[in-house]
Amino acid sequence: MTDSLWRRYRPAFPVTQNLIYLNHAAVAPLCRPAAAAMARLAEEVAAHGSLHYDRWLAEYEALRVSAARLLAASPREIAIVKNTSEGIATVALGIDWRVGDRVVCFREEFPANLLPWKRLESRGVRIDWLSAADPLDKVDAAARGARLLAVSFVQYLSGFRADLEAIGEICRRRGCFFFVDAIQGLGAFAVDVRRAGIHALAADGHKWLLGPEGCGVLYVTREVQDDITPVEFGWTNVARYWDYEVRDTPLRPDAGRYECGTLNTIGCFGLRASIDLLLEAGIDAVSETVLHLAGIVAEGAQQKGYELLGPASGPGRSGIVSIRKPGLDSKQVVAALRARRMLAAERHGWIRLSPHFYLSPDEAAAVVEALPAG
Repeated sequence: MTDSLWRRYRPAFPVTQNLIYLNHAAVAPLCRPAAAAMARLAEEVAAHGSLHYDRWLAEYEALRVSAARLLAASPREIAIVKNTSEGIATVALGIDWRVGDRVVCFREEFPANLLPWKRLESRGVRIDWLSAADPLDKVDAAARGARLLAVSFVQYLSGFRADLEAIGEICRRRGCFFFVDAIQGLGAFAVDVRRAGIHALAADGHKWLLGPEGCGVLYVTREVQDDITPVEFGWTNVARYWDYEVRDTPLRPDAGRYECGTLNTIGCFGLRASIDLLLEAGIDAVSETVLHLAGIVAEGAQQKGYELLGPASGPGRSGIVSIRKPGLDSKQVVAALRARRMLAAERHGWIRLSPHFYLSPDEAAAVVEALPAG
């Protein structure tokens, strides 16, 4: 399956003609369907302006439907946002916090899933900091009496993949709001928001979803939509927003209440196309392939004497492999790989490699071969 999948979908990724791309944890190359969908819209608007505006509205809804399929959610629980940060801020600032409320966060988080929660301290909210490597019993103890727990599906540096269903069970039992920053996992690994008991989740399209920057999704379960007030407010947050003369109308009766004004239309066309490609490929098959490629990189690097930051085996693995070697400058290693048309990233002294499912095993092995021995 792993071999046949990358062979089947490789033509959908023109980047393979130019680079061995192992930087999907930063910004992914557009898949061909996304690029084509965006190009078609650009040509249409150049030739006809907003003549076909009804198609744009249909595409917004199609994106919500595709994102809902990816998350095992309802389209009425999907809002279109410009990025993960906007989705996180919508939740963090939209809850009616009380002095003494407690939030559980993790120290290793990317700033987008750390700073909004930390800012709540000025409102009298206490933040309890855990490590993503802490055992579940420690998470369980911290969640007791907490109002919200926020965690990344996959940690951006170590690549540690959280057990969302286990954490969700803890939050359900403790009566704790469960928020997930899914940008480093959604598109590469399956997420079932119902089974995991996730109340809200945000992800941008430009990493593992293989879509454009500036367009993402926010999932908010129906049960808590009335508990999260929109923090950005414009004409499209309300029901009957198409009636420009209405001056007194309630919020939209679904997650659309978090959409403030005009959406990134061309981004919606691109993101819908990239999500549909992943759904067609099958997320379970994508996951298997991603883990196989990441395993080639991790094992090969360790055999060359590199230290591995994240888990070497087990369910905590993801598509992110961060390595380093004493005596080697990680920035110089990344630059050397780049000179050989192999794209990776340097993060905090680590070399971060993040292959997606359309790369071949031979390409992953070639990157290992190109790593300097010392």
